[in-house]
Amino acid sequence: MAETHPCCLTVAGSDSGGNAGVQADLRTFHSYGLHGCTVFAALTAQNPHGVSAVHAVPPDFVAAQLDAVLGVYDIRAMKTGMLAEASVIEAVADRIAARPEILRVIDPVMVATSGARLISDDAVGALERRLLPLATLVTPNLPEAAALCGTDGGDAETLARGVYDRFGCAVLVKGGHADGDAATDVFFDGHELRSFSLPRVPNPASTHGTGCTLAAALAAELALGHGIVQAIDGAKRHVRAAIAGSYLVGDACGVLGFVREGGPRP
Repeated sequence: MAETHPCCLTVAGSDSGGNAGVQADLRTFHSYGLHGCTVFAALTAQNPHGVSAVHAVPPDFVAAQLDAVLGVYDIRAMKTGMLAEASVIEAVADRIAARPEILRVIDPVMVATSGARLISDDAVGALERRLLPLATLVTPNLPEAAALCGTDGGDAETLARGVYDRFGCAVLVKGGHADGDAATDVFFDGHELRSFSLPRVPNPASTHGTGCTLAAALAAELALGHGIVQAIDGAKRHVRAAIAGSYLVGDACGVLGFVREGGPRP
Protein backbone atom coordinates (compact mmCIF):
# COMPACT_ATOMS: atom_id res chain seq x y z
CA MET A 1 0.00 0.00 0.00
CA ALA A 2 1.07 3.58 -0.60
CA GLU A 3 2.50 5.48 2.35
CA THR A 4 0.06 7.72 4.23
CA HIS A 5 1.26 11.30 4.51
CA PRO A 6 0.33 13.48 7.51
CA CYS A 7 -2.23 16.26 7.12
CA CYS A 8 -2.92 19.55 8.86
CA LEU A 9 -6.28 21.15 9.57
CA THR A 10 -7.20 24.81 9.74
CA VAL A 11 -10.39 26.06 11.41
CA ALA A 12 -10.53 29.74 10.55
CA GLY A 13 -12.07 32.45 8.41
CA SER A 14 -11.76 32.95 4.68
CA ASP A 15 -9.83 35.97 3.37
CA SER A 16 -11.13 36.97 -0.06
CA GLY A 17 -7.81 38.69 -0.75
CA GLY A 18 -5.87 35.49 -0.09
CA ASN A 19 -3.49 37.13 2.37
CA ALA A 20 -4.64 35.70 5.70
CA GLY A 21 -7.02 33.16 7.21
CA VAL A 22 -7.64 29.81 5.56
CA GLN A 23 -5.89 30.88 2.35
CA ALA A 24 -2.67 31.76 4.19
CA ASP A 25 -2.88 28.54 6.16
CA LEU A 26 -3.16 26.39 3.02
CA ARG A 27 -0.21 28.19 1.42
CA THR A 28 1.80 27.47 4.55
CA PHE A 29 0.83 23.79 4.80
CA HIS A 30 1.69 23.31 1.13
CA SER A 31 5.09 24.94 1.60
CA TYR A 32 5.85 22.23 4.16
CA GLY A 33 4.72 19.52 1.74
CA LEU A 34 1.59 18.77 3.77
CA HIS A 35 -2.00 18.32 2.66
CA GLY A 36 -4.35 20.84 4.27
CA CYS A 37 -7.95 20.23 5.33
CA THR A 38 -10.22 23.20 5.96
CA VAL A 39 -13.14 24.16 8.16
CA PHE A 40 -14.52 27.61 7.38
CA ALA A 41 -15.74 29.42 10.49
CA ALA A 42 -16.47 32.76 8.78
CA LEU A 43 -16.42 34.38 5.35
CA THR A 44 -14.94 37.85 4.97
CA ALA A 45 -14.80 40.51 2.30
CA GLN A 46 -11.35 41.98 2.80
CA ASN A 47 -8.07 43.13 1.35
CA PRO A 48 -4.87 44.41 2.98
CA HIS A 49 -6.59 47.74 3.66
CA GLY A 50 -9.40 46.36 5.80
CA VAL A 51 -12.45 44.13 6.24
CA SER A 52 -15.66 45.45 4.69
CA ALA A 53 -18.04 42.59 5.55
CA VAL A 54 -18.20 39.37 7.56
CA HIS A 55 -20.62 36.49 7.09
CA ALA A 56 -20.74 34.04 9.99
CA VAL A 57 -20.87 30.32 9.23
CA PRO A 58 -23.63 28.59 11.26
CA PRO A 59 -22.23 26.39 14.05
CA ASP A 60 -24.00 23.27 12.75
CA PHE A 61 -22.23 23.67 9.41
CA VAL A 62 -18.88 24.21 11.18
CA ALA A 63 -19.58 20.95 13.03
CA ALA A 64 -20.51 19.19 9.77
CA GLN A 65 -17.21 20.24 8.19
CA LEU A 66 -15.29 18.89 11.18
CA ASP A 67 -17.23 15.63 11.09
CA ALA A 68 -16.41 15.26 7.39
CA VAL A 69 -12.63 15.40 7.84
CA LEU A 70 -11.90 14.09 11.34
CA GLY A 71 -11.28 10.37 11.33
CA VAL A 72 -10.93 10.24 7.53
CA TYR A 73 -7.77 12.26 6.94
CA ASP A 74 -4.58 11.57 8.88
CA ILE A 75 -4.64 14.91 10.67
CA ARG A 76 -1.62 15.15 12.97
CA ALA A 77 -1.97 18.80 13.95
CA MET A 78 -4.41 21.66 13.56
CA LYS A 79 -4.71 25.38 14.11
CA THR A 80 -7.62 27.65 14.85
CA GLY A 81 -7.92 31.27 13.81
CA MET A 82 -10.68 33.79 14.39
CA LEU A 83 -13.74 32.10 15.90
CA ALA A 84 -16.10 35.01 16.43
CA GLU A 85 -19.12 33.32 18.02
CA ALA A 86 -19.45 31.31 21.23
CA SER A 87 -21.60 28.67 19.51
CA VAL A 88 -18.89 28.07 16.91
CA ILE A 89 -16.23 27.73 19.61
CA GLU A 90 -18.42 25.23 21.45
CA ALA A 91 -18.87 23.15 18.27
CA VAL A 92 -15.12 23.11 17.62
CA ALA A 93 -14.23 22.28 21.23
CA ASP A 94 -16.77 19.44 21.40
CA ARG A 95 -15.18 17.67 18.45
CA ILE A 96 -11.49 18.21 19.04
CA ALA A 97 -11.82 17.24 22.72
CA ALA A 98 -12.66 13.76 21.44
CA ARG A 99 -9.47 13.64 19.34
CA PRO A 100 -6.59 14.04 21.82
CA GLU A 101 -4.07 12.63 19.33
CA ILE A 102 -4.32 15.80 17.24
CA LEU A 103 -1.90 18.53 18.33
CA ARG A 104 -3.63 21.92 18.59
CA VAL A 105 -2.26 25.39 17.96
CA ILE A 106 -4.85 27.91 19.15
CA ASP A 107 -4.43 31.44 17.82
CA PRO A 108 -6.82 33.43 20.06
CA VAL A 109 -7.74 36.13 17.57
CA MET A 110 -9.59 38.46 19.93
CA VAL A 111 -7.75 41.78 20.28
CA ALA A 112 -6.18 43.84 17.49
CA THR A 113 -2.71 45.28 17.90
CA SER A 114 -4.45 48.64 18.39
CA GLY A 115 -6.22 47.16 21.42
CA ALA A 116 -9.66 46.98 19.78
CA ARG A 117 -11.75 43.95 20.80
CA LEU A 118 -12.55 41.75 17.77
CA ILE A 119 -14.99 39.22 19.27
CA SER A 120 -17.85 39.38 21.76
CA ASP A 121 -17.55 38.82 25.49
CA ASP A 122 -19.55 35.59 25.12
CA ALA A 123 -17.06 34.31 22.55
CA VAL A 124 -14.12 35.27 24.77
CA GLY A 125 -15.71 33.37 27.64
CA ALA A 126 -16.21 30.26 25.48
CA LEU A 127 -12.65 30.53 24.19
CA GLU A 128 -11.27 30.68 27.71
CA ARG A 129 -13.54 28.00 29.14
CA ARG A 130 -13.65 25.44 26.34
CA LEU A 131 -10.84 25.89 23.82
CA LEU A 132 -7.70 27.18 25.53
CA PRO A 133 -7.53 24.28 28.04
CA LEU A 134 -7.38 21.93 25.00
CA ALA A 135 -4.41 23.73 23.40
CA THR A 136 -1.01 22.19 22.80
CA LEU A 137 0.21 25.76 22.24
CA VAL A 138 -1.62 29.08 22.36
CA THR A 139 -0.23 32.05 20.41
CA PRO A 140 -1.61 35.41 21.65
CA ASN A 141 -0.13 38.75 20.70
CA LEU A 142 0.69 41.14 23.53
CA PRO A 143 -2.81 42.73 23.79
CA GLU A 144 -4.45 39.29 23.63
CA ALA A 145 -2.15 37.89 26.30
CA ALA A 146 -2.97 40.85 28.54
CA ALA A 147 -6.69 40.32 27.98
CA LEU A 148 -6.37 36.62 28.82
CA CYS A 149 -4.57 37.56 32.04
CA GLY A 150 -7.17 40.19 32.90
CA THR A 151 -4.67 43.06 32.85
CA ASP A 152 -4.16 46.20 30.80
CA GLY A 153 -0.60 45.32 29.83
CA GLY A 154 2.68 43.86 30.97
CA ASP A 155 5.92 42.47 29.62
CA ALA A 156 5.89 39.32 27.52
CA GLU A 157 7.52 37.10 30.15
CA THR A 158 5.02 38.02 32.85
CA LEU A 159 2.10 37.58 30.45
CA ALA A 160 3.38 34.19 29.26
CA ARG A 161 3.53 32.96 32.84
CA GLY A 162 0.08 34.41 33.51
CA VAL A 163 -1.54 32.66 30.53
CA TYR A 164 0.03 29.35 31.51
CA ASP A 165 -1.03 29.72 35.14
CA ARG A 166 -4.61 30.43 34.14
CA PHE A 167 -5.14 27.86 31.38
CA GLY A 168 -2.44 25.23 31.90
CA CYS A 169 -1.27 25.22 28.27
CA ALA A 170 2.07 26.12 26.73
CA VAL A 171 2.06 29.69 25.42
CA LEU A 172 4.01 31.72 22.88
CA VAL A 173 3.45 35.45 23.38
CA LYS A 174 4.09 37.15 20.04
CA GLY A 175 6.06 40.37 20.14
CA GLY A 176 6.24 41.10 16.44
CA HIS A 177 4.41 44.42 16.75
CA ALA A 178 6.51 45.68 19.64
CA ASP A 179 9.25 48.25 19.10
CA GLY A 180 12.86 47.30 18.43
CA ASP A 181 15.15 45.97 15.73
CA ALA A 182 14.20 42.35 16.43
CA ALA A 183 10.92 40.44 16.56
CA THR A 184 10.98 38.60 19.89
CA ASP A 185 8.45 36.02 21.06
CA VAL A 186 8.40 34.49 24.56
CA PHE A 187 7.57 30.84 25.27
CA PHE A 188 6.57 29.29 28.58
CA ASP A 189 5.32 25.76 29.26
CA GLY A 190 5.33 25.72 33.04
CA HIS A 191 8.97 24.63 33.15
CA GLU A 192 10.98 26.42 30.49
CA LEU A 193 10.96 30.15 29.75
CA ARG A 194 12.62 30.93 26.45
CA SER A 195 12.84 33.86 24.03
CA PHE A 196 12.94 33.47 20.26
CA SER A 197 14.27 36.48 18.39
CA LEU A 198 15.03 37.26 14.75
CA PRO A 199 16.00 40.59 13.16
CA ARG A 200 13.17 42.45 11.48
CA VAL A 201 12.93 42.56 7.69
CA PRO A 202 13.42 46.17 6.54
CA ASN A 203 10.66 47.66 4.39
CA PRO A 204 8.76 44.51 3.42
CA ALA A 205 6.07 44.63 0.73
CA SER A 206 3.62 43.02 3.17
CA THR A 207 3.22 41.70 6.69
CA HIS A 208 -0.51 40.97 6.34
CA GLY A 209 -1.30 37.44 7.50
CA THR A 210 1.83 36.85 9.56
CA GLY A 211 -0.12 35.73 12.65
CA CYS A 212 -2.10 33.18 10.64
CA THR A 213 1.04 32.03 8.86
CA LEU A 214 2.94 31.57 12.12
CA ALA A 215 0.18 29.45 13.68
CA ALA A 216 -0.12 27.36 10.50
CA ALA A 217 3.66 26.89 10.36
CA LEU A 218 3.65 25.79 13.99
CA ALA A 219 0.96 23.22 13.21
CA ALA A 220 2.95 22.01 10.21
CA GLU A 221 6.14 21.68 12.25
CA LEU A 222 4.28 19.70 14.94
CA ALA A 223 2.63 17.48 12.32
CA LEU A 224 6.10 16.58 11.05
CA GLY A 225 7.05 15.35 14.52
CA HIS A 226 9.07 18.28 15.79
CA GLY A 227 8.98 19.20 19.48
CA ILE A 228 7.46 22.54 20.49
CA VAL A 229 10.77 24.40 20.87
CA GLN A 230 12.04 23.15 17.51
CA ALA A 231 8.65 23.93 15.95
CA ILE A 232 8.73 27.52 17.21
CA ASP A 233 12.24 28.06 15.86
CA GLY A 234 11.30 26.64 12.46
CA ALA A 235 7.99 28.49 12.26
CA LYS A 236 9.57 31.85 13.09
CA ARG A 237 12.19 31.33 10.39
CA HIS A 238 9.45 30.37 7.96
CA VAL A 239 7.52 33.58 8.68
CA ARG A 240 10.60 35.76 8.39
CA ALA A 241 11.41 34.21 5.02
CA ALA A 242 7.81 34.83 3.92
CA ILE A 243 8.08 38.49 4.95
CA ALA A 244 11.47 38.84 3.25
CA GLY A 245 9.98 37.35 0.07
CA SER A 246 6.78 39.44 0.11
CA TYR A 247 5.80 41.14 -3.12
CA LEU A 248 3.20 43.46 -4.63
CA VAL A 249 0.13 42.02 -6.35
CA GLY A 250 -1.80 45.26 -6.89
CA ASP A 251 -1.91 48.96 -6.12
CA ALA A 252 -0.30 49.25 -2.66
CA CYS A 253 -1.34 45.62 -2.16
CA GLY A 254 1.25 43.09 -1.08
CA VAL A 255 1.28 39.43 -0.11
CA LEU A 256 3.68 37.26 1.87
CA GLY A 257 6.13 35.28 -0.22
CA PHE A 258 5.67 31.60 -0.82
CA VAL A 259 8.38 29.64 1.00
CA ARG A 260 9.19 26.36 -0.69
CA GLU A 261 9.82 23.31 1.50
CA GLY A 262 13.53 22.69 1.82
CA GLY A 263 14.37 26.16 0.52
CA PRO A 264 16.59 28.66 2.32
CA ARG A 265 15.08 30.34 5.37
CA PRO A 266 16.86 33.45 6.66
